[in-house]
Amino acid sequence: MKYQYTISVLLLIGTVMISAFIRFTKMPRVLVFSKTSGYHHQSIPDGIAAIQKLGKEQGFAVDTTTDSTQFNERNLHNYKAVVFLSTTGNVLGTKEEKAFQEYITGGGGLIGIHAATDTEYDWPWYGQAIGAWFLSHPKQQQATLHIVDGSHPSTRGLPQSWTRWDEWYNFKSINPDLHVLITIDETSYEGGKNGAGHPVAWYRKEGKGTVFYTALGHTAESYSEPAFLKHLAGGIQYVLQQEN
Repeated sequence: MKYQYTISVLLLIGTVMISAFIRFTKMPRVLVFSKTSGYHHQSIPDGIAAIQKLGKEQGFAVDTTTDSTQFNERNLHNYKAVVFLSTTGNVLGTKEEKAFQEYITGGGGLIGIHAATDTEYDWPWYGQAIGAWFLSHPKQQQATLHIVDGSHPSTRGLPQSWTRWDEWYNFKSINPDLHVLITIDETSYEGGKNGAGHPVAWYRKEGKGTVFYTALGHTAESYSEPAFLKHLAGGIQYVLQQEN
């Protein structure tokens, strides 16, 4: 009997250790949210496909949704980060906003792409968290970007002066605590309104959470552009690697 008891205890310990190993080695999950109540970017399907491909290559699982009711405490607990992919307008209800704010400040990750700053203008916390709000943009055109922090995963390996075509956002209500990664040279294109140091990519902390934002990614072509995908992949990995 004593021998059988010892075996049972060992089996129980082994089961617990295996369960713990599975839990701690489980690949992180990312939720890509692309609901729009304003302008709908035609590049959203390309963005979703690109993030799914990055997930397969870099070891994170990707779920996608336009259903804001998934923003509840129980469901958000399944994700290491949420991607706002060119969301526009008011996309969350009051209860959903509360759940998302608690998720981020409690240690969750937020990755904003392009029109993520054109979202939730009547929710002050969101504007603070994402880092700025969209003001305007000129016509799509080529412009030159400058890497401010080349040590970050999202900028590492990119050219110090990076010339590309996109839709270039001007911002309002810029949070002063941004860690700016990339700026745009307003002398290289027409229509810039933020002057010297015009930010286009940054990260910041919000409570225990981590936020990464890039204004790049308006065009469908962006999501097959190696340099942009390198930038985006680095931003996602940065957020996923942060400790809660």
